[in-house]
Amino acid sequence: MSIIEAIILGAVQGLTEFLPVSSSGHLVLLQKLFSISEGALLFDTLVHVGTLFAVFIVLWDDIWDLLKKPIQAKTGFLIIATIPTVIVALLFKDLIESAFASAQFLGFAFLLTGVALFVSERLSRRPGVIREYMGIPDVLIIGIMQAVAIIPGVSRSGFTLAGALSLKVERGTAASFSFLLSIPAILGALVLQLKDMISNGSGGSVGAAPLIAGMLTAAIVGFFSIKLMLKIVKERSLIGFAVYVACLGTLILMDQYVSHFFFTV
Repeated sequence: MSIIEAIILGAVQGLTEFLPVSSSGHLVLLQKLFSISEGALLFDTLVHVGTLFAVFIVLWDDIWDLLKKPIQAKTGFLIIATIPTVIVALLFKDLIESAFASAQFLGFAFLLTGVALFVSERLSRRPGVIREYMGIPDVLIIGIMQAVAIIPGVSRSGFTLAGALSLKVERGTAASFSFLLSIPAILGALVLQLKDMISNGSGGSVGAAPLIAGMLTAAIVGFFSIKLMLKIVKERSLIGFAVYVACLGTLILMDQYVSHFFFTV
């Protein structure tokens, strides 16, 4: 893997991890379109570490509050919302890995993300009281939405935001909870990747320079991506993202079923 390839993959990971457009879907798409290998498992692990650094920097006040006072409602909410993802990841590990490898459902997954974003925006603006708090049923629904987003092409941030906005949770509260929820999700992915690295006995043959370049790029781009997304969620509609992923999904399906330039079904 070259440094340029590492920077491209790191930038894509950092940007799309937090925008509601699916980082996993874009990485799979990038590999198909430009024949860029995702590289060694070690590289994939480090770019996730980079995005995790970005979360800690931007949301440090919230994280520090949880560390100082771990026994609080928000901690319980994060645990409850993470449980569905853990269950799905453990029960359907082979199926999920197959979906990543084949990209068979990528177009449909992007379309599903677009529908979820569009519907949630409509529901969030219906008459009713906007809530600055969440209850256990709310976070459980958000957690189930995150579990569905294990599928490549289904956005984790998009689905968790869609769940919260559909429940009329205040937009800033929805965004901060979604990004805090990314911490156990990313850590869980790192644990699984490290487990695979240990069992395989190798992280791959990627050089030190591409590894560092990819991780730093993911961290820097991820930092600005979170900042941007927090501002967008609070002040603007997510319909633009819905249109983008819906168009992308449509183009992928056209190629998969008609033109076959990059994909086959």
